[in-house]
Amino acid sequence: MLRLSRARKAPLDLVLRARMVELSWAGQRVPAIADELRCSQRTVRRWLHRFNRLGLDGLEDLGGQGRKRRITEAERSRIIGLVKQPPLGRLTVQADGELAAEDESGPPEWTLDALAAEARKLGIEVGRSQVRRILLAEGVRWRRTRSWTRSTDADFEGKGPGSSSSTPARPRARRSSAPTSSDR
Repeated sequence: MLRLSRARKAPLDLVLRARMVELSWAGQRVPAIADELRCSQRTVRRWLHRFNRLGLDGLEDLGGQGRKRRITEAERSRIIGLVKQPPLGRLTVQADGELAAEDESGPPEWTLDALAAEARKLGIEVGRSQVRRILLAEGVRWRRTRSWTRSTDADFEGKGPGSSSSTPARPRARRSSAPTSSDR
């Protein structure tokens, strides 16, 4: 217990709970322990009771709490795998040099809506926002980069100048004439 209460590599909440037990063994009362560890007396009592009932295992967090996942890891993997495949509506150059899509009614680019619809076709009940959370959590990009914005071609010219000078500038907001602390 003493090693755990002074551990530097253990989870902080576990170390804090072990410290509560250590201070209790040293004879400190619950209010003093709560003040020293900057937590509520109720928290101290709860962890001391759990330690008395379950021993060292009582200081661990209970698993299995919270909402269960609605889709399995295999289904998550299938959604991530969809992004790696070209969309059915994307045009590709055929052997004869013509452009054609595998399914012209399919999406030409992966969007969150298209990925969610394709996942539903595979039997995975998932919404657009959940697809987004899955892809962001895995660090997967579903949008194609715009190749036309940058070029390695030496003759490539960027966009021209901005709007013409005949376009009026946006009027500046009037400043308040009320005195402020900086005017004094």
